[in-house]
Amino acid sequence: MSELNGIRVLVTGASSGLGAAMAAALAGAGARVMVTSREQARAEATARELGPPAFPCQLDVRDERSVAACVGRAREAWGGIDMLVNNAGIGMRTVNPRFMSEPQPFWQVGPAGFRDVVETKVVGCFLMARAVVPLMLREGGGRIVNISMNEQTMVRRGFVPYGPAGAGVEALSRVMAADLAGSPVTVNILLPGGATRTGMIPDEASAEVRAAMLDPAVMGPPIVWLASGQAAGVHDRRIVAAEFGSAPAAP
Repeated sequence: MSELNGIRVLVTGASSGLGAAMAAALAGAGARVMVTSREQARAEATARELGPPAFPCQLDVRDERSVAACVGRAREAWGGIDMLVNNAGIGMRTVNPRFMSEPQPFWQVGPAGFRDVVETKVVGCFLMARAVVPLMLREGGGRIVNISMNEQTMVRRGFVPYGPAGAGVEALSRVMAADLAGSPVTVNILLPGGATRTGMIPDEASAEVRAAMLDPAVMGPPIVWLASGQAAGVHDRRIVAAEFGSAPAAP
């Protein structure tokens, strides 16, 4: 068995973008990975690409019944969960398809679009961690990694609700870490460190802009490190993938 020795990892929003990149890196390093998506077919396709270490689960992180069912599947298959990667999110395209060239002021954002972005990112992180952490505490340990964004993005003009959703995840992560201080469950934040080439980027983005974007694979080395024995005890850290070189020392 390779580096991660079959540890059990649930990745939300794993069928594309950052989630797919992290799921691939984890599976490649020897983890067992549950790949999730709102659409079962997309989760199944991703699991087939990753091979036997992966299996699919339809999951809507906004719905506690869906969360409970997916966590239940992981328990049935594996007996428990060693790591939760809270990655599921919705980008700005859902509320403003031209958000880069025509920023939209917050008062023009529709309430339904605002709720969908915030519920997927912030409420989703809460519901997933709420379902998984008690299991980890009973089993004697576990790791939570919440995926965030640059601070500049959080307060960027025209970035309601995407920016505030990222800020909410960071605040939630810090509270989770404080609540779990002294326990065998760790909580950390991971972010790319720049715009990435994912489906969240609008079609009008120029070739120059796209060329400057990070490859989603930048998330691979830090997520594998966070799942590894080298990161045992690393807690309440904010790790920027683009700046991740050799594994940072545990605090």
